[in-house]
Amino acid sequence: MKVIAINTDGKEYSCNAYLVLGDSNASSSVNTLVDVGSTAGASRVIEQIQAIFTGIGKSAVEQVVLTHGHFDHAGGLPAIKDMFNPHVYAYERREGVDDSFHRGQILRMGDREFRVLHSPGHSPDSICLYCSEERVLFSGDTPVNIRALGGCYSSDLVRSLKNIAALRIDVIYSGHNEPIARNAERIIRATLDTVTSSAVHLEGS
Repeated sequence: MKVIAINTDGKEYSCNAYLVLGDSNASSSVNTLVDVGSTAGASRVIEQIQAIFTGIGKSAVEQVVLTHGHFDHAGGLPAIKDMFNPHVYAYERREGVDDSFHRGQILRMGDREFRVLHSPGHSPDSICLYCSEERVLFSGDTPVNIRALGGCYSSDLVRSLKNIAALRIDVIYSGHNEPIARNAERIIRATLDTVTSSAVHLEGS
């Protein structure tokens, strides 16, 4: 599996996007874009993807997975669909989304299988994507590295972090920060401790 970071910078706030490919670009691999960034950066995203060798006789982006529907992660979707005509997945159906996920769904990305984890807390429709073979987590905006005590966190977030903390994870690709490639499991457990020990918990999402 190859994970290529795509720069989504434009004139508005945006996120990290990742192009997931198979190691050999075989026909059985599914070229997958995890999040697309905001509207203003879409042309930049397209230019970068077109410069990458993604296999012969197949679309550079065969599917898009949205970790949630906020504008900085999904705003550029119309341009990406116009250019590559991918199949689009998200937790909730909305304009431009072809299929909604169900909890625990398995999705092929590149040449690996990923499990869809519903992880509300940042937003009701947030998901993470987990590959047990590679011990990789795409976390979107689910906060997995909280250090400061005293915040207000929902019970949904606490449950989401408990589910994530039970996984074997070596690398985390997040929606806005640099990838975490060292001590990922320790960081997640520390975040869970921080959230659960905070003075106030909000009910609901």
